[in-house]
Amino acid sequence: MARNVSIAAVNFAVQPVDSFGGFAAHTERLLAGCRGADLVVYPELFTVELFTTLPGWQDLPIAELTRIDRYTDDYLELFTRLARRNGQHIVAGSHLVADGDRFLNVAHLFTPDGDVVKHAKTHIFPAEADWHTSEGDVLEAFDLPFARVGFNVCYEAEIPECAATLAEQGAEIILSPSYTFTEHGFWRVRHSAQARAVENQVYVVHCSTGGAPGAPLPLGWAQSSILSPCDAIFSPKGIVAEATANTEAVVRGIVDLDLLAINRETGAAPTYRDRRRRSDLYKTWPSHLSL
Repeated sequence: MARNVSIAAVNFAVQPVDSFGGFAAHTERLLAGCRGADLVVYPELFTVELFTTLPGWQDLPIAELTRIDRYTDDYLELFTRLARRNGQHIVAGSHLVADGDRFLNVAHLFTPDGDVVKHAKTHIFPAEADWHTSEGDVLEAFDLPFARVGFNVCYEAEIPECAATLAEQGAEIILSPSYTFTEHGFWRVRHSAQARAVENQVYVVHCSTGGAPGAPLPLGWAQSSILSPCDAIFSPKGIVAEATANTEAVVRGIVDLDLLAINRETGAAPTYRDRRRRSDLYKTWPSHLSL
């Protein structure tokens, strides 16, 4: 019997709200469109919407974005409750969280049992330094009842070793919540996510933050998608499902995990095997990278 997983990815548009309750209501309206999905994914730093609750937010410097950490407990309570209530596994995008004297961009996955899996983004985009964001140091795949998954948050998807590390640990679905400020940035991440799906023969959920709330918050360019390898048993373009660009909506698709194993064994391009088969070759060439 096929190992099918129903996925819902939220194409989220940040908008001004007057309270945490306004953010929660916005979130729940979109969650209604995810009913029945095994896995729900919100995008990276969609919680920047909470910045608009701060008095005089339009006059604050972007460096003050870390002040949304004041809502961390509310954020955790909200998604713990929603995951329990709906009986779903919910990736609540990522959120800026204080860690001692630094801040981390932390992706959270909430389970129906009340557990929370966390991943601190290991490669921050240069602009994130303006928010005093530090990097995490762990890349781990983990098991859900229906799949083995792992996180590549936005810029991590542009670093091939991040996805390869998860694939080596058996990840079948790579979760890539993302927030890009330009169309150029969006396509960098999207093309990278598609490449990670092809070279590791896995599914990738690329979930985007969009919207134009106004300065100092950046614009978001969003077109969430569920991506597969490009081979005969998948869509020729490697797209399982795709949102309309810059339109708030939920995009849904069903992935068959058994097809990944079949593709690795019989696909026209056995990239997962062949990338590793010649690993000794790569090490023979001098490089400033420690591969």
